[in-house]
Amino acid sequence: MDCRACGHTNREGRRFCGACGGSLALVCPACGTTDEDGERFCGGRGAELGAPPHGAATKSATSSGAPAGVWAPADYTPGHLADKILRSRSALEGERKQVTVMFADVRSSMELAEQLDPEVWHDVLDRFFAILSEGVHRFEGTINQYTGDGIMALFGAPISHEDHGQRACYAALHLLERLRAFTREVKRTHGVDFAVRIGLNSGDVVVGKIGDDLRMDYTAQGHTVGLAQRMESLASAGSAYLSEATAAIVREYFELEDLGEFTIKGAAHPLHVFELIGPGAARTRFDVSRDRGLASFVGRSDEVALLETALEQALAGPGRTIGVVAQAGTGKSRLCYEFVESARRRGVTVYEARGLSHGAQIPLLPIQDLMRDFFGIEERDGDRVAREKIAGRTLLLDETLGEELPLFFDLLDVPDPARPLPEVDPEMLKRRMYAAVRSIVKADGELDPGILLVEDLHWLDPASDAMLAQIIEANALSKSLVVVNFRPEYRAAWMQQSQYQQLSLLSLSEDALRELLCDLLGEDPSVSELPRTIYDR
Repeated sequence: MDCRACGHTNREGRRFCGACGGSLALVCPACGTTDEDGERFCGGRGAELGAPPHGAATKSATSSGAPAGVWAPADYTPGHLADKILRSRSALEGERKQVTVMFADVRSSMELAEQLDPEVWHDVLDRFFAILSEGVHRFEGTINQYTGDGIMALFGAPISHEDHGQRACYAALHLLERLRAFTREVKRTHGVDFAVRIGLNSGDVVVGKIGDDLRMDYTAQGHTVGLAQRMESLASAGSAYLSEATAAIVREYFELEDLGEFTIKGAAHPLHVFELIGPGAARTRFDVSRDRGLASFVGRSDEVALLETALEQALAGPGRTIGVVAQAGTGKSRLCYEFVESARRRGVTVYEARGLSHGAQIPLLPIQDLMRDFFGIEERDGDRVAREKIAGRTLLLDETLGEELPLFFDLLDVPDPARPLPEVDPEMLKRRMYAAVRSIVKADGELDPGILLVEDLHWLDPASDAMLAQIIEANALSKSLVVVNFRPEYRAAWMQQSQYQQLSLLSLSEDALRELLCDLLGEDPSVSELPRTIYDR
Protein backbone atom coordinates (compact mmCIF):
# COMPACT_ATOMS: atom_id res chain seq x y z
CA MET A 1 0.00 0.00 0.00
CA ASP A 2 1.44 3.41 -1.02
CA CYS A 3 1.42 6.17 1.61
CA ARG A 4 -0.56 9.18 0.39
CA ALA A 5 1.75 11.53 2.32
CA CYS A 6 5.24 10.43 1.25
CA GLY A 7 4.67 7.79 -1.46
CA HIS A 8 6.46 4.98 0.43
CA THR A 9 5.26 1.45 -0.46
CA ASN A 10 4.19 -0.41 2.69
CA ARG A 11 3.43 -4.09 3.30
CA GLU A 12 -0.20 -5.22 3.28
CA GLY A 13 -1.92 -4.99 6.63
CA ARG A 14 0.08 -1.99 7.83
CA ARG A 15 -1.97 0.78 9.51
CA PHE A 16 0.76 3.43 9.54
CA CYS A 17 3.49 4.30 7.05
CA GLY A 18 6.87 2.76 7.87
CA ALA A 19 8.69 5.78 6.36
CA CYS A 20 6.84 8.80 7.72
CA GLY A 21 4.51 7.36 10.37
CA GLY A 22 1.40 8.81 8.72
CA SER A 23 -1.93 7.01 8.80
CA LEU A 24 -2.62 4.71 5.84
CA ALA A 25 -6.38 4.79 6.38
CA LEU A 26 -8.65 6.34 3.76
CA VAL A 27 -10.47 9.49 4.86
CA CYS A 28 -13.78 10.46 3.27
CA PRO A 29 -13.52 13.85 1.52
CA ALA A 30 -17.14 14.63 2.38
CA CYS A 31 -17.44 13.86 6.11
CA GLY A 32 -14.00 12.92 7.38
CA THR A 33 -14.90 9.31 8.24
CA THR A 34 -11.96 6.89 8.27
CA ASP A 35 -12.55 3.96 5.89
CA GLU A 36 -10.75 0.72 5.07
CA ASP A 37 -8.38 0.25 2.17
CA GLY A 38 -10.16 -1.18 -0.88
CA GLU A 39 -13.52 0.37 -0.09
CA ARG A 40 -14.99 2.52 -2.84
CA PHE A 41 -17.66 4.34 -0.80
CA CYS A 42 -17.64 6.01 2.62
CA GLY A 43 -19.21 3.96 5.42
CA GLY A 44 -20.44 7.13 7.17
CA ARG A 45 -21.84 9.20 4.32
CA GLY A 46 -21.93 6.97 1.26
CA ALA A 47 -19.79 9.40 -0.73
CA GLU A 48 -17.45 8.03 -3.39
CA LEU A 49 -13.95 7.90 -1.92
CA GLY A 50 -12.39 8.84 -5.27
CA ALA A 51 -14.59 11.95 -5.57
CA PRO A 52 -13.11 15.43 -5.76
CA PRO A 53 -12.31 17.23 -2.52
CA HIS A 54 -14.37 20.20 -1.47
CA GLY A 55 -13.63 23.18 -3.67
CA ALA A 56 -12.32 21.04 -6.58
CA ALA A 57 -14.08 20.65 -9.91
CA THR A 58 -17.15 18.43 -9.87
CA LYS A 59 -18.43 17.89 -13.38
CA SER A 60 -18.97 15.14 -15.89
CA ALA A 61 -15.54 15.64 -17.39
CA THR A 62 -12.93 17.65 -15.52
CA SER A 63 -10.93 20.44 -17.10
CA SER A 64 -7.92 18.12 -17.16
CA GLY A 65 -9.79 15.74 -19.44
CA ALA A 66 -10.20 13.03 -16.80
CA PRO A 67 -13.43 11.01 -16.78
CA ALA A 68 -16.25 11.66 -14.33
CA GLY A 69 -15.42 10.88 -10.70
CA VAL A 70 -11.66 11.33 -11.23
CA TRP A 71 -10.07 14.62 -10.16
CA ALA A 72 -6.63 15.99 -10.81
CA PRO A 73 -4.54 18.96 -9.58
CA ALA A 74 -5.27 20.84 -12.83
CA ASP A 75 -8.89 21.08 -11.67
CA TYR A 76 -8.07 23.18 -8.60
CA THR A 77 -4.76 24.87 -9.45
CA PRO A 78 -5.04 28.51 -10.66
CA GLY A 79 -4.33 28.93 -14.34
CA HIS A 80 -1.25 31.13 -13.99
CA LEU A 81 0.41 28.60 -11.66
CA ALA A 82 -0.58 25.66 -13.87
CA ASP A 83 0.96 27.38 -16.92
CA LYS A 84 4.18 28.08 -15.04
CA ILE A 85 4.49 24.42 -13.99
CA LEU A 86 3.75 23.05 -17.46
CA ARG A 87 6.15 25.45 -19.20
CA SER A 88 9.06 24.34 -17.04
CA ARG A 89 8.19 20.72 -16.29
CA SER A 90 10.97 19.25 -18.46
CA ALA A 91 13.50 21.08 -16.29
CA LEU A 92 11.69 20.17 -13.08
CA GLU A 93 11.39 16.41 -13.55
CA GLY A 94 14.06 14.50 -11.64
CA GLU A 95 15.31 17.60 -9.84
CA ARG A 96 16.08 17.53 -6.12
CA LYS A 97 14.55 20.50 -4.36
CA GLN A 98 14.55 22.06 -0.95
CA VAL A 99 10.93 22.64 0.03
CA THR A 100 8.74 23.48 2.97
CA VAL A 101 5.85 21.08 3.58
CA MET A 102 2.62 22.34 5.13
CA PHE A 103 -0.12 20.26 6.70
CA ALA A 104 -3.36 21.94 7.77
CA ASP A 105 -6.43 20.20 9.13
CA VAL A 106 -9.53 20.49 11.32
CA ARG A 107 -8.97 19.42 14.90
CA SER A 108 -11.37 16.66 16.07
CA SER A 109 -13.12 16.61 12.70
CA MET A 110 -14.78 13.25 13.41
CA GLU A 111 -16.53 14.62 16.49
CA LEU A 112 -17.62 17.74 14.61
CA ALA A 113 -19.01 15.66 11.73
CA GLU A 114 -21.15 13.71 14.20
CA GLN A 115 -22.57 16.92 15.72
CA LEU A 116 -23.70 18.48 12.45
CA ASP A 117 -26.08 17.46 9.69
CA PRO A 118 -24.04 15.94 6.81
CA GLU A 119 -25.08 18.66 4.38
CA VAL A 120 -24.18 21.39 6.87
CA TRP A 121 -20.80 19.76 7.53
CA HIS A 122 -20.25 19.50 3.77
CA ASP A 123 -20.91 23.22 3.36
CA VAL A 124 -18.57 24.09 6.25
CA LEU A 125 -15.77 22.00 4.76
CA ASP A 126 -16.46 23.44 1.32
CA ARG A 127 -15.77 26.96 2.57
CA PHE A 128 -12.82 25.74 4.65
CA PHE A 129 -11.12 24.21 1.60
CA ALA A 130 -11.79 27.35 -0.43
CA ILE A 131 -9.95 29.40 2.23
CA LEU A 132 -7.05 26.91 2.29
CA SER A 133 -6.72 26.90 -1.50
CA GLU A 134 -6.74 30.69 -1.73
CA GLY A 135 -4.12 31.04 1.00
CA VAL A 136 -1.72 28.45 -0.44
CA HIS A 137 -1.99 29.66 -4.03
CA ARG A 138 -1.66 33.30 -2.93
CA PHE A 139 1.99 32.55 -2.11
CA GLU A 140 2.55 30.18 -5.08
CA GLY A 141 2.37 27.01 -3.03
CA THR A 142 1.03 23.79 -4.55
CA ILE A 143 -1.64 21.64 -2.93
CA ASN A 144 -0.23 18.16 -3.23
CA GLN A 145 -2.96 16.25 -1.43
CA TYR A 146 -6.41 16.64 0.11
CA THR A 147 -6.68 14.60 3.31
CA GLY A 148 -10.45 14.66 3.87
CA ASP A 149 -10.36 17.30 6.59
CA GLY A 150 -7.25 19.19 5.49
CA ILE A 151 -4.44 19.52 2.96
CA MET A 152 -0.79 18.80 2.33
CA ALA A 153 0.92 21.63 0.42
CA LEU A 154 4.43 22.21 -0.89
CA PHE A 155 6.29 25.51 -1.15
CA GLY A 156 9.34 25.42 -3.41
CA ALA A 157 8.19 22.58 -5.67
CA PRO A 158 7.33 22.14 -8.42
CA ILE A 159 7.75 25.94 -8.73
CA SER A 160 11.18 26.82 -7.32
CA HIS A 161 11.43 29.52 -4.68
CA GLU A 162 14.56 30.31 -2.72
CA ASP A 163 12.29 31.78 -0.02
CA HIS A 164 10.00 28.73 0.24
CA GLY A 165 10.13 28.80 4.03
CA GLN A 166 9.07 32.43 4.18
CA ARG A 167 6.25 31.85 1.71
CA ALA A 168 4.96 28.93 3.78
CA CYS A 169 5.03 31.03 6.96
CA TYR A 170 3.28 33.97 5.30
CA ALA A 171 0.67 31.57 3.96
CA ALA A 172 0.19 30.06 7.44
CA LEU A 173 -0.28 33.50 9.03
CA HIS A 174 -2.70 34.51 6.28
CA LEU A 175 -4.70 31.31 6.72
CA LEU A 176 -4.85 31.62 10.51
CA GLU A 177 -6.14 35.19 10.19
CA ARG A 178 -8.78 34.22 7.64
CA LEU A 179 -9.79 31.12 9.58
CA ARG A 180 -10.19 32.98 12.89
CA ALA A 181 -13.09 34.91 11.41
CA PHE A 182 -14.47 31.72 9.85
CA THR A 183 -14.32 29.76 13.12
CA ARG A 184 -16.20 32.55 14.91
CA GLU A 185 -18.87 32.40 12.24
CA VAL A 186 -19.18 28.60 12.52
CA LYS A 187 -19.46 28.89 16.31
CA ARG A 188 -22.13 31.58 16.05
CA THR A 189 -24.12 29.82 13.33
CA HIS A 190 -23.81 26.14 14.26
CA GLY A 191 -22.67 26.18 17.89
CA VAL A 192 -19.55 24.03 17.41
CA ASP A 193 -15.86 24.76 17.95
CA PHE A 194 -14.26 24.58 14.51
CA ALA A 195 -10.51 24.67 15.23
CA VAL A 196 -7.68 24.50 12.70
CA ARG A 197 -4.00 23.66 13.22
CA ILE A 198 -1.00 23.93 10.89
CA GLY A 199 2.40 22.22 10.82
CA LEU A 200 5.50 23.12 8.79
CA ASN A 201 8.78 21.36 8.09
CA SER A 202 11.55 21.91 5.52
CA GLY A 203 13.67 19.36 3.68
CA ASP A 204 14.36 17.61 0.37
CA VAL A 205 12.06 16.21 -2.30
CA VAL A 206 12.80 14.88 -5.79
CA VAL A 207 10.26 15.85 -8.43
CA GLY A 208 9.00 12.94 -10.52
CA LYS A 209 7.13 12.94 -13.81
CA ILE A 210 4.58 15.73 -14.27
CA GLY A 211 1.55 14.94 -16.44
CA ASP A 212 -0.58 17.30 -18.51
CA ASP A 213 -3.13 17.26 -15.68
CA LEU A 214 -0.37 18.40 -13.24
CA ARG A 215 -0.34 15.05 -11.48
CA MET A 216 3.20 14.53 -10.25
CA ASP A 217 5.14 12.09 -8.16
CA TYR A 218 7.56 13.07 -5.42
CA THR A 219 10.23 10.91 -3.91
CA ALA A 220 10.39 12.61 -0.54
CA GLN A 221 12.49 11.78 2.44
CA GLY A 222 9.92 10.20 4.75
CA HIS A 223 11.20 12.29 7.61
CA THR A 224 10.56 15.55 5.73
CA VAL A 225 6.86 14.90 5.17
CA GLY A 226 6.28 12.93 8.35
CA LEU A 227 7.77 15.62 10.57
CA ALA A 228 5.53 18.27 9.02
CA GLN A 229 2.57 16.06 9.86
CA ARG A 230 3.89 15.64 13.41
CA MET A 231 4.12 19.44 13.77
CA GLU A 232 0.47 19.67 12.77
CA SER A 233 -0.62 17.03 15.27
CA LEU A 234 1.27 18.83 18.07
CA ALA A 235 -0.13 22.27 17.22
CA SER A 236 -2.78 23.74 19.46
CA ALA A 237 -6.02 25.07 18.01
CA GLY A 238 -5.58 28.16 15.84
CA SER A 239 -1.79 27.95 15.73
CA ALA A 240 1.07 26.94 13.44
CA TYR A 241 4.05 24.90 14.70
CA LEU A 242 7.42 24.82 12.96
CA SER A 243 10.19 22.27 13.07
CA GLU A 244 13.73 23.35 13.87
CA ALA A 245 14.64 22.97 10.18
CA THR A 246 12.01 25.54 9.13
CA ALA A 247 12.75 27.85 12.05
CA ALA A 248 16.43 27.94 11.04
CA ILE A 249 15.65 29.44 7.62
CA VAL A 250 12.91 31.89 8.66
CA ARG A 251 13.81 32.99 12.20
CA GLU A 252 15.18 36.35 11.04
CA TYR A 253 11.97 37.18 9.16
CA PHE A 254 9.33 36.08 11.69
CA GLU A 255 8.58 36.24 15.37
CA LEU A 256 8.83 32.70 16.76
CA GLU A 257 8.26 31.28 20.22
CA ASP A 258 10.61 28.49 21.24
CA LEU A 259 8.38 25.84 22.80
CA GLY A 260 11.32 23.66 23.83
CA GLU A 261 12.05 20.03 23.04
CA PHE A 262 9.37 17.46 22.29
CA THR A 263 9.69 13.69 22.10
CA ILE A 264 8.25 12.89 18.70
CA LYS A 265 7.32 9.47 17.37
CA GLY A 266 9.82 8.29 14.78
CA ALA A 267 12.56 10.73 15.85
CA ALA A 268 15.66 9.31 17.54
CA HIS A 269 16.13 12.40 19.70
CA PRO A 270 13.83 15.09 21.15
CA LEU A 271 13.23 17.89 18.64
CA HIS A 272 12.88 21.62 19.12
CA VAL A 273 9.45 22.97 18.20
CA PHE A 274 8.56 26.60 17.52
CA GLU A 275 5.25 28.43 17.28
CA LEU A 276 4.79 30.98 14.50
CA ILE A 277 3.66 34.21 16.17
CA GLY A 278 3.80 36.85 13.43
CA PRO A 279 5.97 38.64 10.86
CA GLY A 280 9.24 40.15 12.01
CA ALA A 281 10.80 43.49 11.15
CA ALA A 282 13.01 42.11 8.35
CA ARG A 283 11.30 41.49 5.02
CA THR A 284 14.26 41.00 2.66
CA ARG A 285 17.78 39.59 2.75
CA PHE A 286 19.11 43.15 2.71
CA ASP A 287 17.10 43.92 5.85
CA VAL A 288 18.74 40.93 7.53
CA SER A 289 22.21 42.03 6.38
CA ARG A 290 21.59 45.56 7.64
CA ASP A 291 20.51 44.26 11.04
CA ARG A 292 23.65 42.12 11.28
CA GLY A 293 25.88 45.02 10.25
CA LEU A 294 26.79 46.00 6.70
CA ALA A 295 30.22 45.58 5.17
CA SER A 296 32.18 48.56 3.86
CA PHE A 297 30.57 50.41 0.96
CA VAL A 298 33.19 50.44 -1.78
CA GLY A 299 33.53 50.88 -5.52
CA ARG A 300 30.34 52.90 -6.15
CA SER A 301 31.52 56.52 -6.02
CA ASP A 302 30.63 57.18 -9.69
CA GLU A 303 27.14 55.74 -9.28
CA VAL A 304 26.50 57.76 -6.11
CA ALA A 305 27.63 60.92 -7.90
CA LEU A 306 25.21 60.20 -10.75
CA LEU A 307 22.31 59.78 -8.28
CA GLU A 308 23.24 62.98 -6.46
CA THR A 309 23.26 64.89 -9.76
CA ALA A 310 19.84 63.48 -10.65
CA LEU A 311 18.50 64.61 -7.27
CA GLU A 312 19.81 68.15 -7.74
CA GLN A 313 18.22 68.35 -11.18
CA ALA A 314 14.88 67.00 -9.91
CA LEU A 315 14.72 69.42 -6.96
CA ALA A 316 15.25 72.27 -9.41
CA GLY A 317 12.43 70.88 -11.58
CA PRO A 318 10.97 69.19 -13.41
CA GLY A 319 10.83 65.89 -11.54
CA ARG A 320 12.92 62.97 -12.74
CA THR A 321 12.98 59.17 -12.54
CA ILE A 322 16.16 57.12 -12.40
CA GLY A 323 16.25 53.34 -12.67
CA VAL A 324 19.07 51.20 -11.26
CA VAL A 325 19.19 47.91 -13.20
CA ALA A 326 21.38 44.90 -12.46
CA GLN A 327 21.35 41.17 -11.89
CA ALA A 328 20.46 39.79 -8.47
CA GLY A 329 23.22 40.24 -5.89
CA THR A 330 25.07 43.02 -7.68
CA GLY A 331 24.31 45.65 -5.02
CA LYS A 332 21.21 47.58 -6.19
CA SER A 333 19.65 47.77 -2.73
CA ARG A 334 22.91 48.74 -1.04
CA LEU A 335 23.53 51.57 -3.50
CA CYS A 336 20.00 52.91 -3.05
CA TYR A 337 20.23 52.56 0.73
CA GLU A 338 23.46 54.57 0.96
CA PHE A 339 22.05 57.24 -1.36
CA VAL A 340 18.76 57.78 0.49
CA GLU A 341 20.42 57.65 3.92
CA SER A 342 22.83 60.35 2.81
CA ALA A 343 19.87 62.42 1.55
CA ARG A 344 17.98 61.94 4.84
CA ARG A 345 20.97 63.23 6.81
CA ARG A 346 20.74 66.42 4.72
CA GLY A 347 17.03 66.81 5.54
CA VAL A 348 15.59 65.46 2.26
CA THR A 349 12.23 63.71 2.67
CA VAL A 350 12.26 60.04 1.59
CA TYR A 351 9.35 57.63 1.08
CA GLU A 352 10.03 53.94 0.46
CA ALA A 353 8.38 50.72 -0.72
CA ARG A 354 9.48 47.54 -2.43
CA GLY A 355 8.14 44.61 -4.39
CA LEU A 356 8.39 41.31 -2.54
CA SER A 357 8.89 37.90 -4.12
CA HIS A 358 6.08 36.38 -2.04
CA GLY A 359 3.81 39.35 -2.76
CA ALA A 360 3.71 39.14 -6.56
CA GLN A 361 0.13 37.75 -6.40
CA ILE A 362 -1.12 40.27 -3.80
CA PRO A 363 -2.65 43.34 -5.49
CA LEU A 364 -1.20 46.73 -4.54
CA LEU A 365 0.92 45.49 -1.60
CA PRO A 366 3.94 47.75 -2.34
CA ILE A 367 1.69 50.70 -3.19
CA GLN A 368 -0.03 50.30 0.18
CA ASP A 369 3.39 50.34 1.87
CA LEU A 370 4.36 53.48 -0.04
CA MET A 371 1.12 55.26 0.85
CA ARG A 372 1.36 54.27 4.53
CA ASP A 373 4.85 55.77 4.60
CA PHE A 374 3.55 58.87 2.83
CA PHE A 375 0.69 59.38 5.29
CA GLY A 376 2.79 58.43 8.32
CA ILE A 377 0.61 55.46 9.30
CA GLU A 378 2.26 53.12 11.82
CA GLU A 379 1.54 49.53 12.83
CA ARG A 380 0.03 50.55 16.16
CA ASP A 381 -2.44 53.01 14.56
CA GLY A 382 -6.06 51.94 14.65
CA ASP A 383 -8.41 52.46 11.71
CA ARG A 384 -9.70 55.78 13.02
CA VAL A 385 -6.23 57.21 13.60
CA ALA A 386 -5.17 56.04 10.13
CA ARG A 387 -8.20 57.72 8.52
CA GLU A 388 -7.45 60.96 10.38
CA LYS A 389 -3.87 60.95 9.10
CA ILE A 390 -5.01 60.24 5.54
CA ALA A 391 -7.70 62.92 5.60
CA GLY A 392 -5.50 65.53 7.27
CA ARG A 393 -2.62 65.29 4.85
CA THR A 394 -4.79 64.85 1.75
CA LEU A 395 -6.88 67.95 2.42
CA LEU A 396 -3.80 70.01 3.27
CA LEU A 397 -2.30 69.10 -0.10
CA ASP A 398 -5.49 69.48 -2.15
CA GLU A 399 -8.75 70.41 -0.45
CA THR A 400 -10.70 69.45 -3.59
CA LEU A 401 -9.94 65.76 -2.87
CA GLY A 402 -12.42 65.52 0.02
CA GLU A 403 -14.81 63.41 -2.07
CA GLU A 404 -12.03 60.95 -2.89
CA LEU A 405 -11.13 60.14 0.73
CA PRO A 406 -13.16 56.88 0.68
CA LEU A 407 -10.87 55.72 -2.16
CA PHE A 408 -7.75 56.25 -0.04
CA PHE A 409 -9.43 54.63 2.98
CA ASP A 410 -10.27 51.57 0.90
CA LEU A 411 -6.79 51.40 -0.66
CA LEU A 412 -5.20 51.30 2.79
CA ASP A 413 -7.74 48.85 4.28
CA VAL A 414 -9.25 51.33 6.74
CA PRO A 415 -12.75 51.85 5.26
CA ASP A 416 -15.07 54.35 6.96
CA PRO A 417 -18.57 52.89 7.57
CA ALA A 418 -19.98 56.41 7.46
CA ARG A 419 -18.34 57.14 4.10
CA PRO A 420 -18.43 53.99 1.96
CA LEU A 421 -17.06 53.71 -1.54
CA PRO A 422 -19.34 55.30 -4.13
CA GLU A 423 -21.47 52.80 -6.04
CA VAL A 424 -20.07 53.37 -9.51
CA ASP A 425 -18.47 51.22 -12.18
CA PRO A 426 -15.15 49.67 -11.00
CA GLU A 427 -13.35 51.10 -14.01
CA MET A 428 -14.58 54.56 -13.04
CA LEU A 429 -13.33 54.02 -9.46
CA LYS A 430 -9.91 53.05 -10.82
CA ARG A 431 -9.71 56.19 -12.96
CA ARG A 432 -10.71 58.34 -9.98
CA MET A 433 -8.07 56.62 -7.84
CA TYR A 434 -5.40 57.27 -10.46
CA ALA A 435 -6.41 60.93 -10.68
CA ALA A 436 -6.38 61.34 -6.89
CA VAL A 437 -2.92 59.75 -6.56
CA ARG A 438 -1.56 61.95 -9.36
CA SER A 439 -2.95 65.03 -7.59
CA ILE A 440 -1.29 64.32 -4.23
CA VAL A 441 2.02 63.28 -5.83
CA LYS A 442 2.15 66.49 -7.84
CA ALA A 443 1.07 68.70 -4.92
CA ASP A 444 3.53 67.12 -2.46
CA GLY A 445 6.35 67.31 -5.01
CA GLU A 446 5.79 71.05 -5.29
CA LEU A 447 5.37 71.67 -1.54
CA ASP A 448 8.05 69.35 -0.12
CA PRO A 449 10.14 67.81 -2.92
CA GLY A 450 12.08 64.71 -2.00
CA ILE A 451 12.76 61.10 -3.01
CA LEU A 452 10.34 58.23 -3.72
CA LEU A 453 12.24 54.93 -3.65
CA VAL A 454 10.53 51.79 -5.00
CA GLU A 455 12.69 48.66 -5.08
CA ASP A 456 12.49 45.33 -6.91
CA LEU A 457 10.02 46.28 -9.63
CA HIS A 458 10.42 42.81 -11.17
CA TRP A 459 8.19 41.53 -8.33
CA LEU A 460 5.38 44.08 -8.72
CA ASP A 461 1.86 42.80 -9.25
CA PRO A 462 0.06 44.26 -12.33
CA ALA A 463 -2.08 46.67 -10.25
CA SER A 464 1.00 48.09 -8.49
CA ASP A 465 2.83 48.35 -11.80
CA ALA A 466 -0.04 50.39 -13.25
CA MET A 467 -0.19 52.64 -10.19
CA LEU A 468 3.58 53.23 -10.30
CA ALA A 469 3.20 54.44 -13.89
CA GLN A 470 0.68 57.04 -12.66
CA ILE A 471 3.07 58.16 -9.90
CA ILE A 472 5.97 58.55 -12.33
CA GLU A 473 3.77 60.48 -14.77
CA ALA A 474 2.63 62.89 -12.03
CA ASN A 475 6.15 63.25 -10.63
CA ALA A 476 7.35 64.61 -13.97
CA LEU A 477 5.16 67.67 -13.26
CA SER A 478 6.63 68.24 -9.77
CA LYS A 479 10.11 68.57 -8.26
CA SER A 480 10.86 65.17 -6.75
CA LEU A 481 13.11 62.28 -7.72
CA VAL A 482 11.69 58.77 -8.18
CA VAL A 483 14.37 56.10 -7.73
CA VAL A 484 13.55 52.54 -8.76
CA ASN A 485 15.62 49.37 -9.08
CA PHE A 486 14.96 46.12 -10.88
CA ARG A 487 16.48 43.16 -12.67
CA PRO A 488 17.12 43.31 -16.44
CA GLU A 489 13.99 41.36 -17.38
CA TYR A 490 11.68 44.16 -16.18
CA ARG A 491 10.21 46.49 -18.82
CA ALA A 492 7.75 49.41 -18.64
CA ALA A 493 6.37 51.99 -21.07
CA TRP A 494 7.40 54.93 -18.86
CA MET A 495 11.05 54.11 -19.57
CA GLN A 496 10.59 55.93 -22.90
CA GLN A 497 9.89 59.28 -21.19
CA SER A 498 12.47 62.05 -21.50
CA GLN A 499 12.63 62.49 -17.70
CA TYR A 500 13.80 58.87 -17.25
CA GLN A 501 17.46 57.94 -16.87
CA GLN A 502 18.83 54.40 -16.47
CA LEU A 503 21.89 53.38 -14.48
CA SER A 504 23.24 49.91 -15.29
CA LEU A 505 25.11 48.57 -12.28
CA LEU A 506 28.14 46.39 -13.02
CA SER A 507 29.83 43.95 -10.67
CA LEU A 508 32.52 45.36 -8.39
CA SER A 509 35.94 45.78 -9.96
CA GLU A 510 38.85 43.67 -8.75
CA ASP A 511 40.32 46.60 -6.80
CA ALA A 512 36.99 47.37 -5.10
CA LEU A 513 36.41 43.72 -4.25
CA ARG A 514 39.95 43.39 -2.88
CA GLU A 515 39.33 46.45 -0.70
CA LEU A 516 36.08 44.95 0.56
CA LEU A 517 37.63 41.54 1.28
CA CYS A 518 40.61 43.07 3.05
CA ASP A 519 38.19 44.96 5.29
CA LEU A 520 36.30 41.75 6.05
CA LEU A 521 39.29 39.38 6.37
CA GLY A 522 42.00 41.63 7.75
CA GLU A 523 45.58 41.85 6.48
CA ASP A 524 47.22 38.89 8.18
CA PRO A 525 49.72 37.19 5.83
CA SER A 526 47.83 33.90 6.19
CA VAL A 527 44.91 35.30 4.16
CA SER A 528 46.86 37.49 1.75
CA GLU A 529 46.02 35.31 -1.29
CA LEU A 530 42.38 34.65 -0.33
CA PRO A 531 40.90 37.84 -1.92
CA ARG A 532 42.46 36.89 -5.30
CA THR A 533 41.12 33.32 -5.00
CA ILE A 534 37.62 34.54 -4.19
CA TYR A 535 37.67 37.05 -7.05
CA ASP A 536 38.80 34.37 -9.53
CA ARG A 537 36.02 32.00 -8.40
